[in-house]
Amino acid sequence: MSPIEEARARADRWSPFLSGLIARDAAMARALGDDADMPLMRRLRLERRRLALEVALGDLSGELDLTAVTGRLSDFADGALDRAIAAAIAERTPCEAPRGFAAIALGKQGSHELNYSSDIDPILIYDPTTLPHRPREDVADAAVRIARRVLELLQGRDADGYVLRVDLRLRPSPEVTPIAIPIDAAISYYESQALAWERAAFIRARAAAGDIALGQRFLDAIRPFVWRRSLDFGAVGEILDITRRIRDHHAQGQAFGPGFDLKRGRGGIREVEFFAQIHQLIHGGREPALRTPATRDALAALAAAGRIDTGEAAALAEAYTLLRTIEHRVQMIDDRQTHALPAAGEPLDRVARLHGLADGAALLDLLAPHVERVAAIFDRLAPHGPGALPHDTDRLAERLGEAGFAETEEPVRRIAVWREGRYPALRSPAAQAALEAVLPGLVDALAQAPVPPLALNRLDRLLERLPSAINIFRLLEARPALAALLAEVLSHAPTLADELARRPDLLDGLIDASALAPVGTVADLVAEMRAAEAGADYQALLDHVRRVVGDKRFALGVQIVAGAADPLDVAGGYARVAQAAIETLAGAATEEFARVHGRVPGGELVILALGRMGGAALTHASDLDLIYLFTGDFTAESDGAKPLGATLYFSRLAQRVTAALSVPTAAGPLYSVDTRLRPSGAQGPLVVTLDSFARYQREDAWTWEHMALTRARPVFGSPAAREALDAIVAAVLRGERPDRDIAADAHAMRAEMARHKPPHGPLDAKLLPGGLVDLEFAVHVTQLTRRTGFDPHLARAIDALVAGGAAPATMRAAHDLLSRLLVTVRLVAPDAQEPAAAATRALIARALMLPDWDTVLATLTQVRESVAAQWQESVEWTSSPT
Repeated sequence: MSPIEEARARADRWSPFLSGLIARDAAMARALGDDADMPLMRRLRLERRRLALEVALGDLSGELDLTAVTGRLSDFADGALDRAIAAAIAERTPCEAPRGFAAIALGKQGSHELNYSSDIDPILIYDPTTLPHRPREDVADAAVRIARRVLELLQGRDADGYVLRVDLRLRPSPEVTPIAIPIDAAISYYESQALAWERAAFIRARAAAGDIALGQRFLDAIRPFVWRRSLDFGAVGEILDITRRIRDHHAQGQAFGPGFDLKRGRGGIREVEFFAQIHQLIHGGREPALRTPATRDALAALAAAGRIDTGEAAALAEAYTLLRTIEHRVQMIDDRQTHALPAAGEPLDRVARLHGLADGAALLDLLAPHVERVAAIFDRLAPHGPGALPHDTDRLAERLGEAGFAETEEPVRRIAVWREGRYPALRSPAAQAALEAVLPGLVDALAQAPVPPLALNRLDRLLERLPSAINIFRLLEARPALAALLAEVLSHAPTLADELARRPDLLDGLIDASALAPVGTVADLVAEMRAAEAGADYQALLDHVRRVVGDKRFALGVQIVAGAADPLDVAGGYARVAQAAIETLAGAATEEFARVHGRVPGGELVILALGRMGGAALTHASDLDLIYLFTGDFTAESDGAKPLGATLYFSRLAQRVTAALSVPTAAGPLYSVDTRLRPSGAQGPLVVTLDSFARYQREDAWTWEHMALTRARPVFGSPAAREALDAIVAAVLRGERPDRDIAADAHAMRAEMARHKPPHGPLDAKLLPGGLVDLEFAVHVTQLTRRTGFDPHLARAIDALVAGGAAPATMRAAHDLLSRLLVTVRLVAPDAQEPAAAATRALIARALMLPDWDTVLATLTQVRESVAAQWQESVEWTSSPT
């Protein structure tokens, strides 16, 4: 027996509905073939019944997989809906083309995933300016009459059954709106009044029938409503709440077994769909590749983008395929729109045997591991939170003590302040509801924070300064694990806490593990900074880059707090982010400037970074030491509508670049830019030619300028210009410079610095005697006097000197410890004082890869003594001019 014959036998034996179709199949085929003028209503019903049989047999025999089954069912629904709309319009206005009326498919029809006995959930829209209507007829009345006729054609029942059940309750405000809605009113609703859950519904929206161009115009208009760059986590929270309520409402279907609801039960179809949709809502605003409507396609796209675990995506897809297949079996029995397994006994056995299994027990065994896996995965996304926090003072104090607060008086007082709505961000009913929803988990996280009182106080200051707290609460509710990370940040990092108060959406970037991964290459970061704002105006680009930089810097700081990265790697990440910002904004400023002033033939702006930026190792608070240069003939003139001489042209362009990098916008600040290391310092011109720069360095520059040049690195300009600038720097460092007593000059300069810039505290890794400044001076003096070991990256320069016998092997370890300390302390102890909290001291020790605080202090003392000795030795050894 062939697979199709075996499937037909199973269908005939175990499905009364399919058995009836098999018996009538030949008659239906003849009727469809013989009667070319058959009324549409009857034709659609017969076509639907024949399709039901063909699809069922293809499904049962294995000739059609789930994608093919749901695709054929969806295609039929699209066609039937389209023909019904055309017929409804033609009946009323026979001479008019069917236009101005469209059906937007939502749900499983929208994603081409209709099940065997599904209804469809369209939104019917019309364009009053193009919809055909009778003379003197109100166009709105015409639209409603057309819609009613469409419903009659599709879902009216007669001897041949029905075509499709149609549910119009997903339209805007269904309790008060007509069944067909004018396009402008629909757009206005979704732009201003729509509920959060409606966004999830539109992930799968598609112009499916009628005037497709009209439907697509509607979907294009509301795309920003669905896919938002900065997510309102209230939408995610609401979807999770819906799922929890569904679980509660279908309690009898939660415990897996006979009667289990395959769609709504715990571990069922809807949880797979919601899992995908929640992640799409979170990430799809910034990643268009994730906007695919079909559930399994969405899971694959999310996994490919690294947004969900690959293994979990595969498990969910496999479970979804099986659950949908068994759902079809249940519906094939009697053509009923049901999603639940039969309660027990013979009805359950019938479903199992239709699928080719021995009995109901075998079916349950087949389903059980998949249901359990889906439930476990979804539970991690939407765990049931603890009960509400008590309002009674004594009970609240008891609950706080149980959570782990050693002292409860202050937390009780703070929570009372929040609940009273004394802060603007907490005054609205919505804010208070969001607060109550998140408080239990937040209290637990704060109680387990490294420094609970400090975390509590900083959270209080954060809430006091926020314009709105709803989004941050919804985010914490949707991602409970973030509460613990937030408590860590608030305990240890005042710098990051202040940034959160200015930009609460920074927490958005921490919603998955990618926030704790290294930032990408400069090229990757440039692409991110440019791509999302393609075609946007200059001001929009400035704002966008500030948001991206803020997101990246915040995430890099959190990596240190969370112990997820070596501070040396974080320093490199900070520098790559800064370089990407320079490349993006300098390039945009150049293009913007050229629109008015044109370009200087043969000339271009070149940017040289020095200091920590040149060395590609920034801290969270580093400024950018930059020198602006230009190539070409300084006597040339630009070719734009408002021409400028080359020197004035590049001077103004450099000012524009500095402003782009440093001026705060609505999206916040970016970097402080220091240009005082340029030739002749602050008194010199802002921009000089490469030739002038080379001449100055060869003839007039001072020792400190040559020391700065050891960390010079071009960060903007064409490859040819960067190569030329590198050659100039290399030639100067190798010896094309004035003979000076480098050691004496450096010694005098360090003494002057010590008088005017004393260390800020006992953890000032930079300015303490034997700190990073002394180490850098020792390295630079050795480099310049021996003319070796040149590399803008200080660690690599030290390695070269050690390899050449010009520095002791201990110098690299000293560099690493002092650099880790500097990067870490700038975040967690910006005043350079020893933290009072033992947990923060432990964090610093962990960042320095040392076991405890006593070892930190002892090692720091030892390293400083070593560096101070090396600095003194380098001065004494190299005391002759060179």
